[in-house]
Amino acid sequence: MILTARVYDAAIQTPLTKAVNLSNRQGNDFYLKREDLQPVFSFKIRGAYNKMYHLTAAEKARGVVACSAGNHAQGVALSAQKLGIQATIIMPTATPEIKWRNVKRLGAEVVLFGSTFDEAREECTRLSQLHGWVNIPPYDDPYVIAGQGTVGFEILREIDTDKLDAVFIAVGGGGLAAGVGTYIKRIRPDIKVIGVETHDADAMTQSLRDGHRHRLSEVGLFADGTAVSIVGQETFRVCREVIDDMILIDNDEICAAIKDVFEDTRSILEPSGALSLAGAKQYCQLKGWQGKTVVAITSGANMNFDRLRFVAERAAIGEGKEVLMSVLIPERPGSFLKLHDTIFPRNITEFSYRYSDPEKAYIYMSFNVQHREAEVPAILGQLSTLGMEATDISDNEMAKSHARYLAGGRCQQANEHLVRFQFPERPGALKLFLNSLASSWNISLFHYRNFGSDVGKVLVGIQVPPTASLSPDGQQPSEFQKFLDSLNYPYVDETNNPVYQQFLK
Repeated sequence: MILTARVYDAAIQTPLTKAVNLSNRQGNDFYLKREDLQPVFSFKIRGAYNKMYHLTAAEKARGVVACSAGNHAQGVALSAQKLGIQATIIMPTATPEIKWRNVKRLGAEVVLFGSTFDEAREECTRLSQLHGWVNIPPYDDPYVIAGQGTVGFEILREIDTDKLDAVFIAVGGGGLAAGVGTYIKRIRPDIKVIGVETHDADAMTQSLRDGHRHRLSEVGLFADGTAVSIVGQETFRVCREVIDDMILIDNDEICAAIKDVFEDTRSILEPSGALSLAGAKQYCQLKGWQGKTVVAITSGANMNFDRLRFVAERAAIGEGKEVLMSVLIPERPGSFLKLHDTIFPRNITEFSYRYSDPEKAYIYMSFNVQHREAEVPAILGQLSTLGMEATDISDNEMAKSHARYLAGGRCQQANEHLVRFQFPERPGALKLFLNSLASSWNISLFHYRNFGSDVGKVLVGIQVPPTASLSPDGQQPSEFQKFLDSLNYPYVDETNNPVYQQFLK
């Protein structure tokens, strides 16, 4: 069925491109099967079109219906447009506007129904029975599986199969894995087919392990394109025969893979689209592979824009290039600089402190590394010799998701002035600023975060005696004013800012 599948009236043969930068770093040849370049930015167009093409004339005349919150919806909508079929797409009411508008733009009628996907799916079934519309399943159908299988057909045409060791496939309902796996195992059974899921959406992994379909009670939604609670009946039957292994990854590793693809192609994948590459990287590392050739199917690029911030925040952690650390330092002058100098010349990306104790201070910080396994123990040892107690919290989910934004809090400090500085963001700029800030006055708050801008911004609390903060004659600048001016950094006095008064003072 794969060789006779009709997909190219709507889909394109996507390129297989080498991820040169990633390959050089990892010591294996990584190739990307660019399904994110399809007209609807996802492989889903293949299965949807093949299924709808093979409907009878009577079925086409009745119309079709589908339930989807994303890629399958767009695949059905475009297929219906190409084939002249009336299509209705049921989407949950919480579906982002950009997604349902894209479906509507392709000519389908969109019905927003239900607060959950299950409620939307029940409505889809009801409307199908009420109006006689043909329900187009997202994965559990032989024609859909065959359509997705054409990806495997193309891969084996586009690469020297004698050098290909493994193909990595994101698994949600299992349609892509079943189709691609079937073709590859029929033509080259020696090539490994590896399925990739996230730890919190591992329905296929558990099903293959248990020997029957396993329904998840909860499903992680970050990689929403593969977030299913139970895999398809037919896809499970096929995957049991063609999948050699499964691997599970986390969200940070997905973010790192999105960054890898961007650096090699300047394209941005959606989380589920980068799932296969994240799995390929981890699998090669776990198996100790070197000099291997692998293909990762980049299955989609329908990224929600508001997720880019999260991806950027977590990518460096996911690839092991950023370390989050909690450091207990002595509360005395010079401790900041000693801590900074221990980390330097590594780039510090975050530095957060709030006075809480006259003897000790907790610092929340993050910085970049090249070789985490070697550098972190060395840094911990260096800090220990300075009397600083440090803990690597890079794998602490609460630290990454919440604590970094809450570190500090309110603290009653006498004569505290809050000042916001900015300086040109370049290597060594923070160290230069810390040196400039050295004075006899106590620093009671310090917050810095590198957001990748050309300007670094620092919020500093300084305890200034009343005599130093007052003008001697009402016209001349105060001693504190002279100090701020002498730093030669643009600044804003935020002492009267209501946010400071309400949340930090």
